[in-house]
Amino acid sequence: MAKDAIGYALTALNRLASSELLDRLGMRHTAERLAYRLTKGGFQVLTTSARAFKSARKVDRPERLNAPGTTTDLFDLNITEEQQMIRDSVRAFAGEVLREQAEQADHDQGTAEEVMGQARELGLNFFAVPEALGGAANESTTVTSMLVAEDLGWGDMGQAVAILAPMGVANALTRWGTATQQDKYLGSFAEEQAPLATIAVTEPRPLFDPMVLNTHATRDGDDWVITGEKSLVPLAAEAELFLVAAATEEGPAVFIVEGGTEGLTVGEDPAMGIRASAQRPLRLDEVRVPEQNRLGDEDFDYRAFVDLGTLAWCALAIGTAQAVLDYVVPYCNERTAFGEPISHRQAVAFMIADMAIELDAMRMLTYRAACRAEQGKSFRREAHLARTLVKDKAMKIGTDGVQLLGGHGFTKEYPVERWYRDLRAVGVAFGGLHL
Repeated sequence: MAKDAIGYALTALNRLASSELLDRLGMRHTAERLAYRLTKGGFQVLTTSARAFKSARKVDRPERLNAPGTTTDLFDLNITEEQQMIRDSVRAFAGEVLREQAEQADHDQGTAEEVMGQARELGLNFFAVPEALGGAANESTTVTSMLVAEDLGWGDMGQAVAILAPMGVANALTRWGTATQQDKYLGSFAEEQAPLATIAVTEPRPLFDPMVLNTHATRDGDDWVITGEKSLVPLAAEAELFLVAAATEEGPAVFIVEGGTEGLTVGEDPAMGIRASAQRPLRLDEVRVPEQNRLGDEDFDYRAFVDLGTLAWCALAIGTAQAVLDYVVPYCNERTAFGEPISHRQAVAFMIADMAIELDAMRMLTYRAACRAEQGKSFRREAHLARTLVKDKAMKIGTDGVQLLGGHGFTKEYPVERWYRDLRAVGVAFGGLHL
């Protein structure tokens, strides 16, 4: 109701703003400032609570996905026909929709509802939900999710984060959610209007370590009380469901928090990059959730939770870095200086060759980690190596892309400056998405 009331109020203000009466009374500036404050203030105190999550059936055990039956111990880079079909569809969507909307979404600091609707039509959420709960997944899809993230990142990293955030929550619930949690929340992700959901791990402090959290959760009877602040939370103002990482006496844990819960508010802090994901700080002031909203049981692995989210960021960075490489090669072949293409200059050719080498190295390490995760093997070392390389080389590829375009690379007329800003995110983001 609160959200509807704000909508009605803003509609009335918009109609008033179009009236010539304000000009005659000299009150236009006052009305515009009022509209601005209502909009800003509304999102500062409101998180979305438009969906009533409820259990639909009595279940004894949670649904889990098994490793693919065709997986072997070998590191196999071939993909299945089904994965190729998914990639073809996602790549077409990334090129025809995300690329076209990227500049506007970056300017608006949000992904258009029309784009989110088209993304839902791809049915990506269905591959995160088991068949028994209305989805399409019958085996672990870590590698498939990574391929999807890479292709969406090639289209536009900011919009890709907004699209993948709900899928990340669904994947986490599928992997670790209890039977009760899956029954109450997971089935809704297989509906036509899947809920907007997001994961909140990162905190606003230098050298943030996801294993050392300042957000704390303490027991109070049959409830948990969570207090702290998160930063760079995608879809923070619109999300209906949050997975919030917090420290407990037993160690780090993740809690399911519904939008609109008392004490849960969002702020304003526009980021340098991935602006289309509508990232904002999330504040938790003694937010109370029931005991059963602590994600998972004894099988929950917080380290793996963080590492899978980190691999998703790596996949997005690989896709965006590929976009940079795809753009600078024809540019350098076509741009002439001193009577010949600049790609004939050895320094330019070597820089492009280094970009391709670094990109392949990023891809191989990330694929290796995702492959081991899908097989149910330990992948902590591989995920750490992938992130260490990607956060360094992805930023270098973005920097070199700007350098190769010279002055053009520093202007918004060309997309390279946006890719440069987006690629910086992988160095500071942890676990905000999920494979």
